[in-house]
Amino acid sequence: MQSSSFRVDDFLAGWIGEVAMVTGSLQLSPRFVFQTRLQAGNGYRNTLHCILTIYRKETAAGFFKGMSFPLASITVYNSVVFGFFSNAQRFISTYRYGDGRHPCSLLDLTAASMLTGLVSVGLGAPVDLVKIRLQMQTQTVLAGIQQLYRGPVHCVSSILQTQGLPGLYRGAGAMVLRDVPGYALYFIPYSVFCQLLTPETSTAPHPCSIWLAGGLAGSISWVTATPADVVKSRMQADAQLHRKYRGLLHCILDCYRSEGVQVFFRGASVNAIRGFPMSSTMFLTYELSLQFFRSF
Repeated sequence: MQSSSFRVDDFLAGWIGEVAMVTGSLQLSPRFVFQTRLQAGNGYRNTLHCILTIYRKETAAGFFKGMSFPLASITVYNSVVFGFFSNAQRFISTYRYGDGRHPCSLLDLTAASMLTGLVSVGLGAPVDLVKIRLQMQTQTVLAGIQQLYRGPVHCVSSILQTQGLPGLYRGAGAMVLRDVPGYALYFIPYSVFCQLLTPETSTAPHPCSIWLAGGLAGSISWVTATPADVVKSRMQADAQLHRKYRGLLHCILDCYRSEGVQVFFRGASVNAIRGFPMSSTMFLTYELSLQFFRSF
């Protein structure tokens, strides 16, 4: 039996892919703000109305609120995500087939994807919480309420002082509902599309196939994750001083009773649009980097 081997190049390739994606995200970052405001904010009729309202009240700077912390930390986050997913596949293949290089079945990919989703929550929940608190506090300032946080570091320290470590993981339950199935609907469609787009005579997918498969997988994953993402955003925006939701179930029921089922699909179009270019760049750079490292 060949033992599974832990590989660092997957983490490094994930980091390089995320650097490339973050470079593009600097142009796409306003869409993160639109998404958060649509899902957790009040008074926005649609995406266009949200854009115009932010610009009129906060100028162009409002489109980039709360983005410094996630953009700085996301490279580490996705490096861990892609590295863990690849190593989880090798571990499962070694355990089931006796060879870490054995191709994974659909069930194997599902298990590795869902485990990756759980790991991502542990890393990503505090990052998302800080991003959303900084983006949403602008509304309270405009409403005449004093600003709570001066920046990401002050936001983290304030939450730790008042609520402890659990405060940084508010909304983590909704994030589990988003990321565990979400990563399965991220990595599995990518693998399926790569296989469909690769000719039988070829041993590896063409870069164009990787780009297209990654983009489609990103759009599918983010659109299907939108309902859980709405609940997560609302719970994380629900600050201690003005707490509205007692827990995950209460948030879901309150949103449904007050705004109907359509509330769970707020920001779906933004998710679909941002998912394609970000994921296509991520997967293409990741795969090309991995090929480079393993060519030596």
